[in-house]
Amino acid sequence: MSPAPIVDLVIEARWLIPVEPHARVLDHHAVVVDAGRIVALLPITEARQKFAPRERVELAGHALIPGLVNAHTHNPMTLMRGLADDVPFMTWLKDHVWPAEAKVMGPEFVRDGVELAIAEMIRGGTTCCNENYFYPDVQAATYRKFGFRALIGLPVIEFPTPWASSRDEYFDKALAVHDDLRGDALVGTSFAPHAPYTVSNESFERIQMLSGQLDLPVHLHLHETADEIRDSLKEFGMRPFARIKQLGLVNERLIAVHMTQLTEGEIADCATHGVSIVHNVESNMKLLSGFCPAEAIRRAGVNLAMGTDGCASNNDLDLFGEMRSAALVGKLVAGDAAAMDAASVLRAATLGSARALGWSDRIGSIEVGKQADLVAVDLDTIESQPVYNVISQLIYAASRHQVSDVWIGGERKLRERRLIDIDTAEILAKARRWQARIAST
Repeated sequence: MSPAPIVDLVIEARWLIPVEPHARVLDHHAVVVDAGRIVALLPITEARQKFAPRERVELAGHALIPGLVNAHTHNPMTLMRGLADDVPFMTWLKDHVWPAEAKVMGPEFVRDGVELAIAEMIRGGTTCCNENYFYPDVQAATYRKFGFRALIGLPVIEFPTPWASSRDEYFDKALAVHDDLRGDALVGTSFAPHAPYTVSNESFERIQMLSGQLDLPVHLHLHETADEIRDSLKEFGMRPFARIKQLGLVNERLIAVHMTQLTEGEIADCATHGVSIVHNVESNMKLLSGFCPAEAIRRAGVNLAMGTDGCASNNDLDLFGEMRSAALVGKLVAGDAAAMDAASVLRAATLGSARALGWSDRIGSIEVGKQADLVAVDLDTIESQPVYNVISQLIYAASRHQVSDVWIGGERKLRERRLIDIDTAEILAKARRWQARIAST
């Protein structure tokens, strides 16, 4: 009898929720990991007979899920958490956020904000994010340093910022960052034009051409508020969605964020053309942006993803909270208690978000061959017992504080609630220094 093959890691869990197949729950199963990838899923008893792991992790009261994927965030803005609350969207943006950014934005601000965000995301079970901010080169270097998976937005906007002073400079720098990151195992790129009201037709046409040539996603705030629709009708004689469709951007590479103002025809167009829509329910509520018709989108066959938005408008990076809000608000908006069911919400925050980023072949579900981005949630707690339906318990009863262990590409990032290789004291000290600086401006 030949000896059992040696593998890097076997994780044994009370419940294994692979997400694909949909709504499946595997009791007392193990995930076998080697060289950063999932090589087998099988009952614990069989795993112990067939594999000899260098490390075995026993999670007797835990659910093991794919790493959550935050499909829309501005992570340097963790340093603006709570800066301007309880004000309307445009007041928040023009009178508070943009002036503050003008005073402090730079490489150090971006680096320190991303570091704070990485620590928060890992502790909350998020293993990948879709980033949208300035200094993408600094963002990428920071995500690489901490071994965190990220799709980095290459910003395009029509006014000067500390990152770039002209349209050509935005594009030149975008292409340079893309070239530097080409082939990176953890970090990729997308185009990130800010919004239809801050990006010209000329820039959109250039993005459409380059996106097709380079096969890059386009990460765009779209139909975020009723005012956006009204202003577009006044300036262009058409709704923003119709405008970007006319410019060739409505396709399978489009990551459309917010989408609170939609007609049935626009939803159908998204389904036909393979658009992904990112639901940001808490940010939308807080800024009174409106309600994304998430259940109608899902039922139409559109790929639905989940995001938190940035900490200046949410004010956290908590996808567990976001999932619960999406499920509850989704029922109200649809007028149907069966809408946005727990399994579909979990799918949106994992495989749906991975698909939006173009990475569903590598992350988003626990399947053989995929990267071992895995999250353990401790359900053996007063707040989570008894467990009748483990997926429902994750969405309606569990919180990010029950995330016990996290792996990205098979590398341990959180062990029994303790971050690994992250100096939390230093991160907190930097956050306090930025608070003092921003508050004094």
